[in-house]
Amino acid sequence: MTTVTNPANPRTTEESPKPRRRGLARFVRAAASSVAATLLSQAALIAVLAAGGAPWLASACAFAAGAVLNFFLTRRWVWGRRGRPEPVRELLPYVLVISLGGLASVGLTTLAGHLLAPLQLPHFWWVVLLDAAYVLSYALVFVAKFTMLDRFVFDRGAARTRATTSLS
Repeated sequence: MTTVTNPANPRTTEESPKPRRRGLARFVRAAASSVAATLLSQAALIAVLAAGGAPWLASACAFAAGAVLNFFLTRRWVWGRRGRPEPVRELLPYVLVISLGGLASVGLTTLAGHLLAPLQLPHFWWVVLLDAAYVLSYALVFVAKFTMLDRFVFDRGAARTRATTSLS
């Protein structure tokens, strides 16, 4: 009987080369997927505002549209997750983290709407300024959301990447 052994040990998270570079690449991919989600959110926000919707309704619709797209993009492309999402370990914490960011965005957009109301701007400029407030609010909370998603939702460390070799 011949036994073949593989002298190479499987990598764990701690042994991975250049963890800082890998983290930067993940951050850049998360930013890119956030941009895609923001573009979709922008379309929803502008559509609702242009139709005469209230700032809270427009930002809530925009948040919902972007959150769904962002979940699937970040889950697969940023953190390499495949298959059906685990509701308790992934979906619920994701919804909680994203909802906190969404509430901040809705609140800041609504506040901007209240601050702009006394100025009696033309509708076009009102929409442009509310849109700018919406984008700025998302930029402000992006780093916090990324950190929470990276630490608490998707990153499971070495448990995520099981060794493909066995000792048999």
